[in-house]
Amino acid sequence: MSAPAHPAADHPAVALAQALIRCPSVTPAEAGALTLLAQRLADAGFAVERVSFSEPGMPDIDNLYARHGTAEPVFVFAGHTDVVPPGDTSQWRHDPFAAVIEDGRLYGRGACDMKGGVATMVTAAIAFVEANPAFTGSIAFLLTGDEEGPAVNGTVKLLEWARARGEVFSHCLLGEPTNPQTLGEMLKIGRRGSLTGRLAIHGKQGHVGYPHLADNPVPALLRILSALIAPALDGGSDYFDASNLEVTTIDIGNPATNVIPGEARATFNIRFNDLWTPETLRAEITGRAERASEGARYSLAFDPTNAVSFLTEPGPFVDLVAGVIARETGQTPRLSTTGGTSDARFIQAFCPVVEFGPVGATMHQTDEHVAIDDLVRLAAIYEKILDAYFRPPVA
Repeated sequence: MSAPAHPAADHPAVALAQALIRCPSVTPAEAGALTLLAQRLADAGFAVERVSFSEPGMPDIDNLYARHGTAEPVFVFAGHTDVVPPGDTSQWRHDPFAAVIEDGRLYGRGACDMKGGVATMVTAAIAFVEANPAFTGSIAFLLTGDEEGPAVNGTVKLLEWARARGEVFSHCLLGEPTNPQTLGEMLKIGRRGSLTGRLAIHGKQGHVGYPHLADNPVPALLRILSALIAPALDGGSDYFDASNLEVTTIDIGNPATNVIPGEARATFNIRFNDLWTPETLRAEITGRAERASEGARYSLAFDPTNAVSFLTEPGPFVDLVAGVIARETGQTPRLSTTGGTSDARFIQAFCPVVEFGPVGATMHQTDEHVAIDDLVRLAAIYEKILDAYFRPPVA
């Protein structure tokens, strides 16, 4: 006998999340996900536009912009429909694109990152405009297919495209999976930046028995890396953890035990807080390397970065969102800037942005899933946020 259906399984947010998961939209494939959302939003009275962007050497990316209303303020929901590859599908409990519900959980690639969040945002917005057809203001959607990839032809260009059309945004909520274990734990009000550096020490190859005829690059590599790691870059700030530099690769490429290598390389990544900019951080790292080099021949280069640290200062908007979350979940969310980067780094240049979405404990993992009760609650939270945001002021 099959298990009885979960009572929330037919909720509109759950059904839409299932439909989105069944679109295998691994970056850069659209796979029907944006097409589905465009139709749902258009049917609800949103003006919808599909926009594709190109860049030499990068895949073309489809994006979606939708808006209901013409007045201000403009509340923006943002998200992405692309997902990371599922990996070895034989290791999954269910087909990663079948969107199976089992034991109160919706399984599938993107269930929590972030098709669950997108589905609940769209469901909440449609419910709100149906219940409040004369609300004063506008609701917009910025949806991309390039967040899990290079992030070149997605949100960053969609924002510029909207600005060129005269669109002005008041506030934004990004539905990334921000909660570690339970819905309501965490509201992200900023993100750290990311900077990658590549260090190469240029020595001279030789026989280990004749070190005076060679120049081993490894001691200089270790010395410079030690200087980059310690002392710590900073001790953190009011809303940010300390910046951290992590060595991610050390490459010498020497299979012989009796040969001094001619070159040694290392790659490192820094997640930095609001005490730094990419420019000041490059200067700090460059200075540390130079002081520790002790005459060694080396080169140091930094990858281009569009990931800068930012903070949405606590205030009325943050208080409004946090207050709704607290009332609906029974816990006051922690205001956080932890984790990796997100498209919020682009949005913050256009309007204040916060992030709140599903529990992300299984994102990018085999058997990624989200509790369907959480999807229902999240849709209700988003709708209550819209209610509070557009509520007429008390006379």
